[in-house]
Amino acid sequence: MTEHPDAERRDDGDASYDAALERAAVHARAWLDGVRERKVPPGATTEEMLDRLGRDLPEDGEPAAAVIDHLAAAAEPGLIAIGSPRFYGWVIGGTHPAALAADWLVSSWDQNTGLRTITPAAVAAEELAGAWLVDLLGLPAGSEVGFTTGATMAQFTCMAAARDEVLTRVGWDVEEAGLAGAPRIRFIVGEERHGTVDLAARYLGLGAPIVVPSDEQGRIRVEALRDTLAAGEGPAIVLLQAGNIHSGAFDDFVGAIAAAHEAGAWVHVDGAFGLWAAASARLRHLTAGMADADSWSTDAHKTLNVPYDSGLAIVRDGRAMHRALSMHASYLQATEVGADPHEKVPELSRRARGVPVWAVLRALGRSGVAELVDGLAAAARGLADGIGRLPGVEVLNEVVFTQLCIALADDEATEALSERLWAEGDVLAMTSRWHDRAVVRFSVSNWRTDAAEVRRTVDAVARALAAGEAR
Repeated sequence: MTEHPDAERRDDGDASYDAALERAAVHARAWLDGVRERKVPPGATTEEMLDRLGRDLPEDGEPAAAVIDHLAAAAEPGLIAIGSPRFYGWVIGGTHPAALAADWLVSSWDQNTGLRTITPAAVAAEELAGAWLVDLLGLPAGSEVGFTTGATMAQFTCMAAARDEVLTRVGWDVEEAGLAGAPRIRFIVGEERHGTVDLAARYLGLGAPIVVPSDEQGRIRVEALRDTLAAGEGPAIVLLQAGNIHSGAFDDFVGAIAAAHEAGAWVHVDGAFGLWAAASARLRHLTAGMADADSWSTDAHKTLNVPYDSGLAIVRDGRAMHRALSMHASYLQATEVGADPHEKVPELSRRARGVPVWAVLRALGRSGVAELVDGLAAAARGLADGIGRLPGVEVLNEVVFTQLCIALADDEATEALSERLWAEGDVLAMTSRWHDRAVVRFSVSNWRTDAAEVRRTVDAVARALAAGEAR
């Protein structure tokens, strides 16, 4: 057998990959093995990390394996244990084993998932994951799914389709004429929408939203929405919410969507973490009527526990989605069957971020996803019961899903509680403001937050309260 002229070079290259990947796997396993017990907050500042990593670019390079060893050792103090089952600071999930392993393959395969005919394996996995999600969440069959960086760009994607569609209905072609001179779109939101909604609207040139009052749990007031719609005319987009960031509450989709559609509005549902309630027989009632909307956005890196980043944009009318987002060039081998992935997101080039979604759905199955969602909600309820019994603690919200907000006698005491939790490090829960009060917010998102972790969390809060009383 004749030796390939590049055999020696290729062997050296393979060996370089082997050494670097082996070191990365060792460090990754060490991190995963220790993340449950390590302190949750980082132990170093960004300035300290700049020194540890090395501020100056070396004159000469280093072996890849040595670089990985240096990176792991230098970075360790500056890492926050987001994967800890006692991380409640924001709505950020852990990482399911199947999703993590699939994500490693995604990086190894390095597929630029923009064209259906060019990266068929990655696109097939994403199309299957999208179809499974639509079915799992009880959304209209045939809805298109785009895989974005997160909820902000998922909302941007859906609202881009909404903007172009509602303008098309009144005879304005925004692709041809742009927004200058177009009829003003009434962008209507609830008082307690998430701030990323406003951000996506700014990106799209919609301007400041028209704000409708919300009730004490953050649900949009349907009659106020109806009055707001009746008070104006012209194209409109109404944004509803599946999972308030403080209370976890869900809007009245039946009433609100009916009111919006009667006025000819497009309805988008921001369900960054709450959309997943539809996958649970126990919690599905929270999303009753939600499937009648026109688009939905959520994150897989929240409730579904895939690695960052993984947003999902779901649009009932795929044509509206493609019209708003697609581009064509002679050098791109466009598909003649279905739609290319780049026609469903704002990016032409991106990694195959839908593959880990496919992997975790395959690993869990329909029943496993339901158990995951039920477990998160049960943990939130357990936290509310346990922490709510501690002296001086007030639970402020109806704990219907995965969010818990507590407060003490005054804002100073509430903020001090969060600071003491941070200092001890066993539990991380961050302060926010809700109903003009400082609150400590617990967002349950990690698949490993079980009853034992709930008890450990309650104990940590009890210690923090006792430490405050001792001062």
